Amino acid sequence: MALASIKHSEPGRDFNSDVVQRRTFKTAIRLQESLTAGVEQTVLTWLAKRTPAWINSDHLTILGFAAQLLAGLSFAWSRWNRYVLLLVVIALALNWLGDSLDGTLARYRQRQRPRYGFYVDHMVDSFGALALMGGLAISGYMHPYIAIGLLIAFLLLSIQSYLATYTLGEFRVSFWKFGPTELRILLAAGSIALLLHGPYAHLAGRQFRLFDIGGAIGIAGMLIMVVFATARNIHRLYTEEKLR
Repeated sequence: MALASIKHSEPGRDFNSDVVQRRTFKTAIRLQESLTAGVEQTVLTWLAKRTPAWINSDHLTILGFAAQLLAGLSFAWSRWNRYVLLLVVIALALNWLGDSLDGTLARYRQRQRPRYGFYVDHMVDSFGALALMGGLAISGYMHPYIAIGLLIAFLLLSIQSYLATYTLGEFRVSFWKFGPTELRILLAAGSIALLLHGPYAHLAGRQFRLFDIGGAIGIAGMLIMVVFATARNIHRLYTEEKLR
């Protein structure tokens, strides 16, 4: 009954051809060229070989997501107790472990689920980014408008990446040697700087919040990446599908 209802709910489509298409799904080429990529891959492979059999990729995905939620909550909590920023650093490390190791473990064990993994990982990343930016907005260490701008820029960059994955068959994890791991390192370093030196920095003789400066730079950098990548991909697609 379930199969029949699916088939008849989409008139004009061949259910059997849909099944064949899913079975012949082609995984996109994964491009990871960040500054830490070489060391990171070595460490992740070492960890995958030593991960207990009862731990699977789903467990690691849940760990990464829970850790990112914890990082956002910790940023929010740090408004009233700045020592909670130490918990932010721990949460970011756990987020790296879960978010980075899940795919490596699946590939090492030959247990890949490319469509499931791609969809779940990036929906989790989107909700995690919302939690992280929300926590920063509440913390008082970053102006809410800067946090919203960072979230928008991140989502635009993500959309660009996902569309390129579908249309070009290339999933680019990093841009200009900068990827998720580098972002976590900067957030962790910034959290430690906040704890040790306070929330303010001086620039051009004026006092600004440290995370406002970093956030503004992050927004500008991601928007430049989006514009550059979009222009490059449009040119490539136009050339490859040029009308004659």
